[in-house]
Amino acid sequence: MGQSITVTVNGEQKSADVEPRLLLVHFLREKLRLTGTHIGCDTTHCGACTVLVEGVPVKSCTMLAVQADGQQVTTVEALAAGGTLHPIQAAFKQEHGLQCGFCTPGMMLTSIALLNEKPDPSDDDIRWALSGNICRCTGYMNIVKAVKSAGAQMRASAAVPEAATAATRS
Repeated sequence: MGQSITVTVNGEQKSADVEPRLLLVHFLREKLRLTGTHIGCDTTHCGACTVLVEGVPVKSCTMLAVQADGQQVTTVEALAAGGTLHPIQAAFKQEHGLQCGFCTPGMMLTSIALLNEKPDPSDDDIRWALSGNICRCTGYMNIVKAVKSAGAQMRASAAVPEAATAATRS
């Protein structure tokens, strides 16, 4: 017997009848065909399945889809808009934060949550935030560089409107 849920995924409301024990990761991958969210360990250790629920990183392999009912879920598919990479995607590419790519979606979503909370994180802040995400290729140094680079890009983008506003005032 299914349970009806409605989840806003990447800005679009999605409704479905789901088996109450269905994990969020399986709902995203199998029901919605959003395969960017990877299934790694199924035990919340690796972080490959990380998505944002109401802006907070959540390992979707240990959250039931019914627990996401009525909430906003963001997956890696939402990052690029209009053919333009999100700054975290561009930074992972530029700084070689991509190895095999298996951990990358979870790393990027966790990094975005960190940068939203702390726009200029230290290396230790980044390492702490990403401590629940495992890179099997051990590319951590470049991942940390990518997060710092993305933070700088996001701060610069946020400063542009302020600079333009200041210029029009003078």
